[in-house]
Amino acid sequence: MLSVKEAQEKVINSAVAKKTVKVPIIESLHMVLAEDIVSHDDIPAYDNSAVDGFAVKYVDIIGAEKNYPVKLKLLKDDIPAGKIPENAIESGMCIQIMTGAPLPQGCNCVVMKEDVLKEGRDVLIFKECRQGENIRFEGEDIKKDDVVLRTGKKIFPADIGIMASTGTDMVSVYKPPVVGILPTGDELIGINEELGLGKVRDSNSYSLSAQIIETGAAHKNYGIVKDDKELIRNSILSALDECDILLLTGGVSVGDYDYVREILDSIGVEFVFWRVNQKSGKPMAFLTYKDKFIFGLPGNPVSVMVCFEFYVRPLIKLFTGDGELSRKKILAKASDDYV
Repeated sequence: MLSVKEAQEKVINSAVAKKTVKVPIIESLHMVLAEDIVSHDDIPAYDNSAVDGFAVKYVDIIGAEKNYPVKLKLLKDDIPAGKIPENAIESGMCIQIMTGAPLPQGCNCVVMKEDVLKEGRDVLIFKECRQGENIRFEGEDIKKDDVVLRTGKKIFPADIGIMASTGTDMVSVYKPPVVGILPTGDELIGINEELGLGKVRDSNSYSLSAQIIETGAAHKNYGIVKDDKELIRNSILSALDECDILLLTGGVSVGDYDYVREILDSIGVEFVFWRVNQKSGKPMAFLTYKDKFIFGLPGNPVSVMVCFEFYVRPLIKLFTGDGELSRKKILAKASDDYV
């Protein structure tokens, strides 16, 4: 019987054929890049003002301070964001400019509006600026043809913003697997049915579905299959036509009515392991069928969720290219004795 570590190693060493798919960038959140993202443009695409203020020549305001302001002539038109400047800045002149607006010709620094006083068509400058101050230069953040995000990067909201800013609308990502759920057993009933003697509502399909959704994979629930060999066999084969991973719950122990192992053997699966030295979840199986994977999970609700976290989640993450196979572990120190 395998240890937990040995069983986990067999799962994560599986030969998973990762698939890629092109999706709109807004749908790529928390997926993993399957290609480098290259910028189509310089970002910013042009020199622009980093503040609301006044575009000037820096040599005109050298020495400006609170007690000895420099007076400049204010050009009539201002420059809001999105407007192409029509006037060049000549010596002794300035023009009002907004954050993000393109710089006019002749400007080489921008004075913040807090350091300026307007008096009609004159402007008093109370603080000198260095050349280039308060200017965002073309290509300062990203150069054209720069690789801004690399293959294998998990995508977060800021990454989607970067892709949008570089002109990327579709992106290639590793395709999450389709995970099927097939509960078996005469004792199982639907969650809306009345409980009777010897019957149990199928809660496992719902907890597993929620765990699958958390991973970002797609899930398909095939409904309860009664303990009938031919019915189980046909249901398994049908599900394997659609799924990359199939989760069977119940029917993997050694009871007289636990047909699943016999049925799986008959369809030509390869048994990787059948039992694991763990509690809960000892009667657990991992198998392969062509390029598909099958887990035979126990029927106990706690056991099935534990086995998913230890074995199914890492396999799903291999499909998605996510290097973080398991949940993050946090170490903590107890502040009190546990009695």
